[in-house]
Amino acid sequence: MRVLFLLYPDVTQLDLTGPAQVLARMPDARVDFAWKRIEPVMSDCNLALMPSVTLAEAPQADILCVPGGYGCTDMMHDADVLGWLRAQADGARWVTSVCTGSLVLAAAGLLRGVRAGCHWAWGQHLDKFGATFVAERCVIDGRFVTAGGVTSGIDFGFRLIREIHGTEVAEAIQLALEYDPEPIGGGTPASARPEVKAMLETAMAPRIAARVAAIDAAAAALKAGPAHAARA
Repeated sequence: MRVLFLLYPDVTQLDLTGPAQVLARMPDARVDFAWKRIEPVMSDCNLALMPSVTLAEAPQADILCVPGGYGCTDMMHDADVLGWLRAQADGARWVTSVCTGSLVLAAAGLLRGVRAGCHWAWGQHLDKFGATFVAERCVIDGRFVTAGGVTSGIDFGFRLIREIHGTEVAEAIQLALEYDPEPIGGGTPASARPEVKAMLETAMAPRIAARVAAIDAAAAALKAGPAHAARA
């Protein structure tokens, strides 16, 4: 099972490394990280990540995954990346994303008519690309498996393994990784205290306007370009 992650500047490293750690434990799994060049790529927490293959030389993925992060805005307007995703998606068994990675898949025209997850702060923009946002930690719609925000990528990894290899294999990997979270509470908009949510929204405000403008521009570009229908 060949797993291929898109790696790009300003990716949220846990969006990528969380599910990568889980999926790498699958039987006969091979995980690769693809970018334009083989050189360190800086994540959004100042941790450099190294691609294992270039986009041009990447093999056909069985599982294609796009993580999210601050850099997703640029990826939504990168013609080379969007074209690469379309080509890979045509042959992939599973097309997946974590967090705002679903917006990149959507900008490539791959989520039309698909129910999809995304980070809670950005999921409402999926409808601009013909997708339907579902506020769940992992959303499965045919061959499309999309996770909610950041830490949801770990849950997504186990859900996908269960789909492929069954419950016992997924649970065995979960036990091996000792994944048994005990959150402090307040990790969703519904459970967060109002003052905490307001504080976060204030902190995010400087980025919101610029990203929304970029999302709208990507949606307009998709509508103006040739249609690329999602394959169920």
